Amino acid sequence: MSKKKKKRFKSIGATKFYNPKQPVFALDHDVQNKTEKNLKKYANIEKFAKEHGVDFYPAGRGIGHQVMIEEGYAFPHTLTVASDSHSNIYGGIGAVGTPIVRTDAAAIWATGQTWWQIPPVVKVELQGELQPGVTGKDVIISLCGLFNQDQVLNTAIEFHGGNALSVEDRLAIANMTTEWGALAGVFPVDDLTVDYLRKRMRRIELTHFENKNLPPTPKGEKFVHPRINDENIQALVDNPLAPSPNATYAKKLTLDLSTLTPYISGPNSVKVATPLAELEAKDIKISKAYLVSCVNSRASDLKQAADVVKGKKVKEGVEFYVAAASSEVQKEVEETGDWQTLLDAGAKPLPAGCGPCIGLGTGLLKDNEVGISATNRNFKGRMGSPSSLAYLASPAVVAASALAGKIASPSGLDPNAPAPTFTIETTQQATDDASTTTAEPEVLPNFPAVIKGELLFCNADNLNTDGIYPGKYTYNDDMTIDDMRQVVMENYDPEFVKVVKPGDVLVGGFNFGTGSSREQAATAIKSRDIQIMIAGSYSDIFKRNSINNALLLIDSPELVKDMKEEFGNNELTKRTAWNVTIHVAEGRVEVKKADGSEKAYKVGALGKSVQEIWLDNGLEGWVKQRL
Repeated sequence: MSKKKKKRFKSIGATKFYNPKQPVFALDHDVQNKTEKNLKKYANIEKFAKEHGVDFYPAGRGIGHQVMIEEGYAFPHTLTVASDSHSNIYGGIGAVGTPIVRTDAAAIWATGQTWWQIPPVVKVELQGELQPGVTGKDVIISLCGLFNQDQVLNTAIEFHGGNALSVEDRLAIANMTTEWGALAGVFPVDDLTVDYLRKRMRRIELTHFENKNLPPTPKGEKFVHPRINDENIQALVDNPLAPSPNATYAKKLTLDLSTLTPYISGPNSVKVATPLAELEAKDIKISKAYLVSCVNSRASDLKQAADVVKGKKVKEGVEFYVAAASSEVQKEVEETGDWQTLLDAGAKPLPAGCGPCIGLGTGLLKDNEVGISATNRNFKGRMGSPSSLAYLASPAVVAASALAGKIASPSGLDPNAPAPTFTIETTQQATDDASTTTAEPEVLPNFPAVIKGELLFCNADNLNTDGIYPGKYTYNDDMTIDDMRQVVMENYDPEFVKVVKPGDVLVGGFNFGTGSSREQAATAIKSRDIQIMIAGSYSDIFKRNSINNALLLIDSPELVKDMKEEFGNNELTKRTAWNVTIHVAEGRVEVKKADGSEKAYKVGALGKSVQEIWLDNGLEGWVKQRL
């Protein structure tokens, strides 16, 4: 929960929560910041939660996603959302987890409702079993690299098979379906899920007294958790959910887990996956190693790393940072001795929460440094300097690399191991759906029927929100609109702010706006007086942010391909001298090139709902009008 969500809630005219037991507040970002200003902000959030009867977890309790799972707010067979892009993680326990943003959150608090466009569903069948030393992190890194052409962009993934995968591995895989481009990634509920919940229930019986959100147990009665309890767990067993035998899917993908070896992601891209053995042979020196974040800081992850470093020391000159996903996890690994093993090896402890992964606090990558991390993102500049290089790997590989001072495996690997076996099939239904046309919507009064401008081209596929609006500004509550104008696209192209002009129509590549759910990526673009933009495709979370903040978006793969062919990659930001006329209701884009030639493109029309939100200057205004 952030101060800005609280402001949004009040700005839409809301005075009370629709259902105070629906939201949960957990402070997990910027927890290393002990300044008076930040502590006051945290205190105000806690006060706000108490006033409205909302469950609250303070800084230090852990990463919100981990807390949601530990306390049963995210529970199998439920829909669970959070204002963070890694909400997909809840799919690891059989919940539908998907991200929203702060405007959505404020609207849900006030009304109990929000909106979605139902996505296509992709079936991913995980065949066979993992070999020793291969983890769920290797599975998702390989999936991101093998299927890296937007095959699952803005879809919901339904995982099949993988019955031997631990729940922790499933959580890691589901977590990074976000990086893969999906809106959700859901595993089935099975015996392993049920066993995981029962184990957690037994643990809570020993620790529940520390949770101030739980009501006191009457004297003489046995404690029963309101969510993780025998009755709710048995209901999962008695009422199993399974896909219909006649279910259809937009695509079907398979991966043979038995053919998989440890994989590394990067540098600076989750779309590039390389077998560990191949990179190990290149002798890539590292400066820092990280075992932190919501994807790989659970007890089993820390144990994997502890087993690697036991009785050894981190390489001189390497900084190895570790943090548990929550205070509960840290207690568990302290009890087993794994935490002390990591510290004895020279690891530097950080508090439970979001730190280096989002570019905040101690241990960030400096200029030209190389880091290897068990986190979920390695975008340029995200974990520190834009000139640094970041790789992603499993906890054991990160620990082994910290010992060796270079990218290394915990044990020798065969550099000639065969490539993993995988397949992809696009169904006929998906092809048919793609060609379906819909009626053209009307143009509402006061909505511009025609928008004109010069095309400003940023030729980059997978341009992420860290590139658009760096994380170091995201958590600065003092940033004004004018401040945002000066830093938009800073990590992508520092010269962008000198090239862009008011009224430009920004054109991006494919999967524009991938990554973090930060709303400022959309509002920063809008701050440059850009009314509408075009891309080959968008990450759905960016599209959602843009609609919510009255930045209009159009998809035109054909136009983007033409511009790539015309302008190449010589300039990060290119003034094209191509002028465009966009007929929003007709779904037509007319482009006049510098040489006078013209071409028209058919695009999707902007519908009535988008127009309504735009006319109210965003979802905040739309909700305020209807409260």
